[in-house]
Amino acid sequence: MIKAQSFIEAARDLGFSLYTGVPCSYLKPFINYVIDSKDLRYVGAANEGDAVAIGAGAQLGGQRSVVMFQNSGLGNAVSPLTSLTFTFELPVLLIPTLRGEPGGAPDEPQHELMGQITTEFLELMRIAWEFFPTEDEQIRPALDRALTYMNETQRPYALVMRKGSVDSVKLQSAPSLRALTGPVVSPATPVASRTAALRAVQAAAGPQDIVIATTGYTGRELFALDDRDNQLYMVGSMGCASTLGLGLAIAQPHRRVFVVDGDGAMLMRMGAMATVGYERPANLTHVLLDNGLHESTGGQATVAGSVDFCGIARSCGYEHIESIGEPDDLQSGLVTAPDGVAFFHVPTLPGIPEDLPRPDVTPKEVSRRLQNFIAGN
Repeated sequence: MIKAQSFIEAARDLGFSLYTGVPCSYLKPFINYVIDSKDLRYVGAANEGDAVAIGAGAQLGGQRSVVMFQNSGLGNAVSPLTSLTFTFELPVLLIPTLRGEPGGAPDEPQHELMGQITTEFLELMRIAWEFFPTEDEQIRPALDRALTYMNETQRPYALVMRKGSVDSVKLQSAPSLRALTGPVVSPATPVASRTAALRAVQAAAGPQDIVIATTGYTGRELFALDDRDNQLYMVGSMGCASTLGLGLAIAQPHRRVFVVDGDGAMLMRMGAMATVGYERPANLTHVLLDNGLHESTGGQATVAGSVDFCGIARSCGYEHIESIGEPDDLQSGLVTAPDGVAFFHVPTLPGIPEDLPRPDVTPKEVSRRLQNFIAGN
């Protein structure tokens, strides 16, 4: 058994400063230590997939991250692990626990199957792993192996934590409360296309800003309008745009991050809004293009017509909230929005531009050039 401090301080020396995840009793010492630390940051995610996306966003912004969760939630992380960190080559250090370990301590019945297949599951996703260190002299070599692998392959690495690996740590900090400050907003009427709204976002983005576009036609249309080094077009990992943007905004606090989401994607991982609203990065602007359809997959209706997205944003703690239909008003609203995490609900008309191209840059190339943009600006 090791002390949480021994591992976390060794990891800090190697540049790991942001921790994110979903609690597990095995991870409690880690989480408590990081929360109480004055120069480390813990971001509590609504689910394991969101945690992976937050860590990936931080890595994209140049901040190394550790993503922690119970192995029972590993399935929830499959989408971003296979279509975000793998596809965009964004290495994060994973610490999944091994609840239900075969031959280990008795555990709850829901952990039986996942306990049997956790390491096979990681291997199936081509994630290299080893067991979490349990002796002080094992810590730095394990971290060195992980970091070497991550640097060479640009893939995640997992340290699988067994029960009793880390000594207990009592949490000293009291939970932080966030008062709701956002206004009550009525939805606007859709008058423009998605392309027109995206053009307004591009016009509002300054030379230092970053734009993240959700998967599907949104990213493709943004690319077709004007492919820029400060843009990232999500593929797969549906619903993870806002948490990727959150991690990026934390890692790059001095530049604005625009996340352009879709109603179907937002609904898929709407718990992410609670995390964004709690963390409240002053430089994150969340733009929802809402046409009420899964348009990228054939035009099936979403349930957006019965959802008050602005009300949800307010309830989650977003500070500045608007619903805007006119592209010119959207552009000016994005430019003049006050500091504070902002939410713009933009109802749009259905429709797809004719002969819409697919990006001719690969996700890996998009990721690298955005990292180069950040490093050079």
